[in-house]
Order: sequence, then structure tokens, then C-alpha cells
Amino acid sequence: MPAWRTISLWMDQLGDDLAPRPSLAHDLDVDVLIIGAGYTGLWTAYYLKQHAPELSVAIVEAQTAGFGASGRNGGWLMGNLLGEDRLLAGLSPQQRRESFGLLHGIIDEVQRVTEREGIDCDLRKGGALYCAARYPEQEASLRSYLASLYAQGLSETDYHWLNPAQLAQQIRVARPYGGIFTPHVATLHPARLVRGLARAVERLGVTIFEQSPVLEWRSGHARTARADVRCRWVVPAVEGYANTLPPLGRYQLPVQSLLVATEPLSESQWSDIGLSQGQAFSESSRQVTYGQRTVDNRLVFGARGGYQFAGRLRHNFDLTQSEIDLRRYLFGELFPQLKDVRISHAWGGNLGMSRRFQPHMLCDRQHGIALAGGYGGEGVGASHLGGRTLADLILQRDTLEVRQPWVLTGGGLGALKAWEPEPCRWLGYNAIIRSFVYEDQTLANPNSSPWRRQLASRLAGFMEGFMQ
Repeated sequence: MPAWRTISLWMDQLGDDLAPRPSLAHDLDVDVLIIGAGYTGLWTAYYLKQHAPELSVAIVEAQTAGFGASGRNGGWLMGNLLGEDRLLAGLSPQQRRESFGLLHGIIDEVQRVTEREGIDCDLRKGGALYCAARYPEQEASLRSYLASLYAQGLSETDYHWLNPAQLAQQIRVARPYGGIFTPHVATLHPARLVRGLARAVERLGVTIFEQSPVLEWRSGHARTARADVRCRWVVPAVEGYANTLPPLGRYQLPVQSLLVATEPLSESQWSDIGLSQGQAFSESSRQVTYGQRTVDNRLVFGARGGYQFAGRLRHNFDLTQSEIDLRRYLFGELFPQLKDVRISHAWGGNLGMSRRFQPHMLCDRQHGIALAGGYGGEGVGASHLGGRTLADLILQRDTLEVRQPWVLTGGGLGALKAWEPEPCRWLGYNAIIRSFVYEDQTLANPNSSPWRRQLASRLAGFMEGFMQ
């Protein structure tokens, strides 16, 4: 058996033996074939069977349920979508309110399903703290972000400012400048969710074939090493692994995010830090940091990873010492008392980034193809919305989900924005990341001159805007 248990803290903590399900060894003829047993594929299967139990649905998975990002992420269940401000900008105020209601409702709907299906995934609705906690420029950027949220029609019940004293009531960081709190985030145990969903869809009559990578796919057909599948609909639910199914790799760039987990911390250590209600937290920089306190009292902390030339997937996630040290440095800046704590687990995963950072849910009825992706590292909640939406699109249900600006129903794959060819995207990505690193190093140094700090921020902002 592959060493699936070692791919993350979350998989290591599973109680089941991870014995693989049978691989696909015979030809199939089904209504819906789903490629990938991660969140998107499993949620799609779940809602298809809820609304149309007579459908025959099969899932083929290259490894095992939860092998990809669904078993490796930071455990943030977010009631929003990457780039929602741009996507919703053209809607009327009433339409925006409906869309925000749909997004914010993701958490309650996931909780409803997990309770109904008996999936114990440590789901806690503690909200999220976006902290200005390392240098003063973070306060200005967060206040500007908060103003933009209010301009979109959101209110203080959705996002509100915390001064340093108020922030300290929830999280105590070394250099607090303030922060934003939102209730529209929950934390959970990602692997328990994905493995529980796999068992739930099997109870509904979905067959999952593991260790069955798809070698070729097209409208109405897919082929594995040992079988052919005919289907009315094919749902390639692979997100960060899109380049394994050409031509999807043109539209989804695989990038990596890397995480560490500490050993369980003592109650006295946590009393110094806070996070007593299951809150997620992030330190507001372009390093894209994120963390949570697990149910067993570990600190899980992640930050942006990298991109490999030609969109090659990263397969070896044995983090280098420098990769671990960067994450230790970043959380040590927030919590100096933890700078020497023992790290028990270090891992990472591939995630999908679409051009202009725009998530999408696409339905091509002419060719029987439906897909969702481009979650940009926010996929725990977005994939749930994606699965619900794909099920509604396939079944032609007239719902609020299918009437959103991120839903594409004309033009097939051509409706997606393709990434530039190499070496343009590799050069561009690395130039942008270097500008982010330079900004962070400059702003984190209190001795940096004002002109240098301003230059670093303007450069990073320009490079970030270039990608949108």
C-alpha cells in the first residue's frame, strides 16, 4: 500500500486502516462518471444522488480518497469565494446580497450534512481573525480591505475591526496593530471530512474505484489502464491535478502550499496565545499565512509554496529544512514563545490556480462535461459550493447556485481563460513571488527607510495586480 498515512498530519490521525478500495477492472456504462475522489467529486456525487437517486454514478480515483488537497489543506471552511469582489461587482445590490447569503451559508450546509451523515470532522464555527501583527503597513491594508467589503454591501455583522485590546481577547500576538474578525469561517479536520464523505456517497449507491488513474478522457468516455467507461456526463474533479488530464492544464496552474504542525501544546502555552473557540487566523501579508488550533491542541500553520516549470506537479512533500524554517520563522514572529517548539509534521499539497485568480463552475451540455476549480487555496468551502452547483447544472435545476457570475454555461472549455505558455508563466510567477518576499523582508525590518518600505509595497502591489 502507498504511504498514504504520511502525506499529512490529518491522514496520520485517521482511525481507519486506509486499505484501498478495488480498482476499476471492468468496463462501465454509467450516467455520470466523476474523475477524482476529493471534495469536488464527492460533493457532486452526494448532491446528484440526493436530488436524483436513480442516477448511476461512479468515481474513479488515481490514488485514494483524500490523497490530494482534500486530505492536506489547512482546515479552513470559508463562507466566501476567491475574487468574489470582482465577480459580484456587476450585480445589483439585491443580487449581491443573495450571492453573499449563498456563500455565507456554505458553513451551515456543510455542518447539516456532516451531522446527518455522522461525519465527525471536528467542525467548529469559531470565525477567522485576519491580523495586522508584524508591521504597521498591515493595519492600513486591512483597513482598506474592510472598507472595500463595506462598499460591496457587507456590514459589521459580517466583518468588523478589532483594536489591539479587542484582538488580544481572541489571539495574543507579539506586535498587535489590530485586525478583522469574521464569523463566516469554520475550522475542521480535512481528512475526516473527505473520508467520511466517501463513505456517505457509497451508502447512497455511488461506486468508488481507487488506484485507477484515468489515462485518456473525452466527451462521453474515459479510459483507465484496465477498463473503458461510457457515460452521459463526465466530471473531471481534479483541480490542482488538472495537468494530468489534457487539455485542462491550460486553465489550472498547479501551485503548492506548505504546512507544519507542532506537537500538542500545553494549556499554559495556549492560555498565552488564545484561540479558545476554534478560530482560524491569518497574518496579513502576501506570504499567505494561515493557521488554526487543532482539537488536540497543536498549532497548524501554513504559507505559500511555489510553482514548478511547465506546471509540473510536486510529488515529494518531504519539506526541506529551509521550507520548515520559513514557516517556523513566520509563526515565531507572531508567537515568540513557540520559536523553539517541536514540529511533529511537515507536508504540502498541489492546488489549482486559474488565470485572473477566478474560480469557475462550468457546464457544457452539448458535450456532457461539467467541472469546477480555480479555488486558489480556498477550496474546502468553494468545492462544496462547486459540487452543489455542478449537480444542479447537470440536473437542470433552477436554483440560486446556477445563477451566479462564476457559473459558465456557454462556450465549453473555451469559456475559461488560458494561462500563457512557458516560460512566460514561470518567469512571471517567480518574479511576483520575489517581489512578495522582498516586500515582506523590507516591512518586517523596523530599520528599513520609509522610501524603501513604500517602494517594496508598491512593487508587490503592482506585480499582484499584473496577475489579475
